[in-house]
Amino acid sequence: MIGLGENARTSLRFLKDRSGNFGVMTALLLPVSLAAAGVAMDLTKLVQVKGALQDAADSAALAAATGMSGRGLTDAEAIALAKQFMAAQTANSIAPSADELGLTEEEMQAKLEEAAVGMVERTPNGSGEIYDVTVNGYYDVPMTPLTRLLGYETVRVNVSSSAQSATAETKNPLSMYMVLDRSGSMGENTNETYTGTCYSRKGKAYSCTKYYTKIEALKLAVNDLATQLDTADPDAKYVRTAAVSYNSYMQTPTSFAWGTTGVVSYVNALTATGGTDSSSAMATAYNALAGSGENTAHQKMNGETNPSKFIVFMTDGDNNYTSADTATKKTCDSAKTAGIEIYTIAFMAPDRGQALLQYCATDTSHYFDAQNAADLVAAFKEIGEKATETMTRLTN
Repeated sequence: MIGLGENARTSLRFLKDRSGNFGVMTALLLPVSLAAAGVAMDLTKLVQVKGALQDAADSAALAAATGMSGRGLTDAEAIALAKQFMAAQTANSIAPSADELGLTEEEMQAKLEEAAVGMVERTPNGSGEIYDVTVNGYYDVPMTPLTRLLGYETVRVNVSSSAQSATAETKNPLSMYMVLDRSGSMGENTNETYTGTCYSRKGKAYSCTKYYTKIEALKLAVNDLATQLDTADPDAKYVRTAAVSYNSYMQTPTSFAWGTTGVVSYVNALTATGGTDSSSAMATAYNALAGSGENTAHQKMNGETNPSKFIVFMTDGDNNYTSADTATKKTCDSAKTAGIEIYTIAFMAPDRGQALLQYCATDTSHYFDAQNAADLVAAFKEIGEKATETMTRLTN
């Protein structure tokens, strides 16, 4: 056998020795591991920035669309508003401060506005216009030093949002039918007081404190709702109203008419007497709204063939018979199926009356539990605000 020299034996031992493999592997994999950790952190950051930037774009688009319909902004003014709005939102939620970047506040605002682009499209609609506003924006997110090992200094996040609004003349027209309780319990006092006029036994007038009755509170509430409708439609071209009252029997209803004058006069003349049965009154309201008459009336007046339709249903008690509850619920089911929104107000009502109104309401946001006169007025006011709110909405 040929013997190996010392150098050859040393070389052979070196080749067979694996004790240094971990160090070599660590040296090779450490940069990759660090880069992977950096990517994970930056991905989380990118998701957060994306969400905040999308919120900013949504707010900017809504602000511009609302400005066009509510304040008559031009296309250029609306786009400028959107860019300013998005830049301000981005500065507050995402970007570092101007001082950190060595910029003035004006320079920082201008830099962020450059990253937003707005577009406006106008569409004629009857006597007015519909405005579609689109806002596109981006933000360059700086990466951590670990991600930069892979060659990425920044990653650009892009977002887009659109909103739509319309001029006042193109507000969706509406027909509203009020179904109001005038039973004997509506003559009871509430806890709210006012300074009124009293008379002595000798007929001498003097100031005194009086309590609002429930029916007086109802008259105040309906007048407040009418004011909301009249403010939104001062020329009485888009709002039609009608009303019916009930106690043990349905009272003579009003016919639908433009504006609110007829309904206000009708309600102001109500007196409280008798029992409670809402079934016929609700059926009358539903039939008046579900027929083609309201669509035709709006088409002739304002060119719209699909007005929003509402029933405002109020009671302070229980129906005298459960069969009236059953019939009322059936009408409510039919109205909902026909696309009629039902607002209900339980005015200091007992449990069964509340349950009926909760059932009839379109959803929980359409149900109001009024425990006093102030609550009742506030409920009618909110209904008016919701019914006449602008058409501004996000479209995507």
